[in-house]
Amino acid sequence: MPQINKTRTRDTVPGHGNDLTRLRIALTTFFALDGFVFAGWVVRIPAIKEQTGASPSTLGLALLGVSAGAVITMMFTGRLCSRYGSHPVTVVCAVLLSLSVTLPPLTHSAATLGAVLLLFGAAYGSINVAFNSAAVDLVAALGRPVMPTFHAAFSLGGMIGAGLGGLVAGSLSPTHHLLGLGIIGLLVTALTAPTLLRLEPPRSPEHATAGPERSATAGPERSATAGPDDQAPAKAAPHRLTPRTRRLVVVFGLIALCTAYGEGALADWGALHLRQDLGSSAGVAAAGYSCFALAMTVGRLTGTTLLERLGRTRTVVLGGGVAAAGMLLGALAPALWAALLGYSVAGLGLANLFPVAVERAGALAGPSGVATASTLGYGGMLLGPPAIGFMADWFSLPAALTSVAVLAAVAAAIGFATRRATAG
Repeated sequence: MPQINKTRTRDTVPGHGNDLTRLRIALTTFFALDGFVFAGWVVRIPAIKEQTGASPSTLGLALLGVSAGAVITMMFTGRLCSRYGSHPVTVVCAVLLSLSVTLPPLTHSAATLGAVLLLFGAAYGSINVAFNSAAVDLVAALGRPVMPTFHAAFSLGGMIGAGLGGLVAGSLSPTHHLLGLGIIGLLVTALTAPTLLRLEPPRSPEHATAGPERSATAGPERSATAGPDDQAPAKAAPHRLTPRTRRLVVVFGLIALCTAYGEGALADWGALHLRQDLGSSAGVAAAGYSCFALAMTVGRLTGTTLLERLGRTRTVVLGGGVAAAGMLLGALAPALWAALLGYSVAGLGLANLFPVAVERAGALAGPSGVATASTLGYGGMLLGPPAIGFMADWFSLPAALTSVAVLAAVAAAIGFATRRATAG
């Protein structure tokens, strides 16, 4: 009887549970590391601004380098994952992320800052495509909708990174702080990378044992169907990039865009609304985004249970509706406590939309699907803050923030319409 190579999981069968568990832990670690490193950089932006002598407008242009670098490289990373595998690409990108985060304190002008942030953004965007692609394969193999738990790890890593950055900001220079982040990133990568490099991306048991005829009938159109079996993870392979499949990938990317628009808008404008329009103190205003981020983390930690009970389509529709209601309250409430409650409700509603959208796009089209959805998502995050600014000038900031509610409702409508479109 032929021996099964237990160090490989290309064909996932019973008995490889330990491999899948180790793989899940490794991927969760990389998600958390990504959030930790990015948040550590964000809290040092004021000090970097002072160091470079940049005006608010020139700093804003330099900061666009992060988003620009991410968007430019995401589609390219999808192709790299298809050719070389998502696990090696994740490891390489983790190394590049850890190295590039040390560069901003070495700059002394907005132009050079923008250039190094382009590199940092490229590493940040690339690792997001790579480990989301790996997570899509693992979700299919596990047979449970655990994608939100990976994104919860990112959120938790971000909260730890921001908290630690706030603690050391008064005692460590940006150079030493970000150098420390880079060293931590390299150490974590060195400890975690062997697991990813040893284990190949798994297939679900059904596809590992299916013959050609079974594989042909389990195409992307079926995996996108949001019927009674909507609660089961979409199968990860093979991927047939038909025109219909590409359209569905773009549709899921639009859901990611609507979600990321809200995250970007609240990150940049949420505190200002509380301070300027509701007269809160600076500390309470800063806590506003913390309420939103904490609610998103809680929502993602409970996302698997929610998905198992409701299925993906209902989760998207319900989440979009809850986020829309919460953001309307957060933007238009005359009382501070009600606005904070609205921010929290919006965070709970938006929490699982991006993970679901990325997972379904990846199940349909593999790494290229993840890249497409992620690129559209980052486009939303890039679009949100300036769009809110223009609308605030034309109308008011509370009115501008209602656009977050509008797009959350659009995400819910897309989720429902997609169910109808794929049911036949």
